[in-house]
Amino acid sequence: MARKLGVGIVGCGNISTTYFKFAPLFKGIEVRTCADINPAAAKARAKEYGVRAESVDDLLKAKDVDIVVNLTIPAVHYEISRRVLDAGKHVYSEKPFVLSVKEGLDLKKRAAKKDLRIGSAPDTFLGGAHQLVRHLIDEGKLGTITGGTCHVMSRGMEHWHPNPDFFFQPGAGPVLDLGPYYITNLIQLIGPVKGVAALTSIPRKERVIANGPRNGEKVPVDTPTTIHALLEFASGAIVTMGTSWDVWGHGHAPMELYGEGGTVYVPDPNFFGGVVRYTQGAKPVKKLPAWNHPFGVPNQKHSVGMMANYRTAGLSDMALAIQSGRPHRCSMELALHAVEVMTSILKSGETGKFVAMQTTCERPAALGPKEARALLAK
Repeated sequence: MARKLGVGIVGCGNISTTYFKFAPLFKGIEVRTCADINPAAAKARAKEYGVRAESVDDLLKAKDVDIVVNLTIPAVHYEISRRVLDAGKHVYSEKPFVLSVKEGLDLKKRAAKKDLRIGSAPDTFLGGAHQLVRHLIDEGKLGTITGGTCHVMSRGMEHWHPNPDFFFQPGAGPVLDLGPYYITNLIQLIGPVKGVAALTSIPRKERVIANGPRNGEKVPVDTPTTIHALLEFASGAIVTMGTSWDVWGHGHAPMELYGEGGTVYVPDPNFFGGVVRYTQGAKPVKKLPAWNHPFGVPNQKHSVGMMANYRTAGLSDMALAIQSGRPHRCSMELALHAVEVMTSILKSGETGKFVAMQTTCERPAALGPKEARALLAK
């Protein structure tokens, strides 16, 4: 039986509660300590979840920590992950794990020197709904995928987040903040991207925070908030992608994939579950019955009802993969390729030119019901 690898969390903001709360669901991992640039935040999380609070330096020296989870803001993901690797520990980062291919390749080199692993969110593509779509594609139910669309659009983060500043700075925006869910899922479903083209804009130069103690405060916008992109995949498929924080309402599905033999309507890649609908040929659209997949079972209450949330599944998969010597699914290669796709979309928007990819990756191994159950502690 695999032992539990010790986990230290750096960054105790909003997202950290997800890792603290859901880590106990999985095999191979145990959160033991946390740190934050704000010591009070680390102490509060430590008290809430029964772990140690310490400085980043002390966490990196801790002998009972094998993997460090990097939950800092995107602008310092590279710096913190570099320090983790140099300290001789594996690192698992929130998305996007770096902001340039150059940073990613440097981390890859550092990890290789010490035989360390790098992993990165998102792991939502391991959810029951998305793995069901993967199963349909792999079984040939839709034929060759030739095209698709995906849309992630809303009125913006300032309406719900109490400190939305970083969302509107370079390194964030809708492509780098929410794009990882969509692009990573596209890669796991139909493979790596060959090239991209895009148009981008900043319709509003500032936003007004509409909640919390900073309600009414203005936030500058220094990164595109409306992006329309074309993605050409190595397989030959062409996907249109729209991301925006300048939309009050729309009628687009989160993702649709078009195959020679049918169409599949993919639920929101930001979540693990959802209803999968598809057609075969000219037959009517039908809803697929619930798949017997543990990561599609609703387990958390949201404003819209119960939803499936199994975040940290990717971290567990990495911990078990380290011990068994197999590749992990939320891999550095997958994350780096997704980063290049996203940064190239922004580059194309700036230059008005098509951008060819320099990186590639393999599709991560599928995670069927049996493999998913093997990750769960009970």
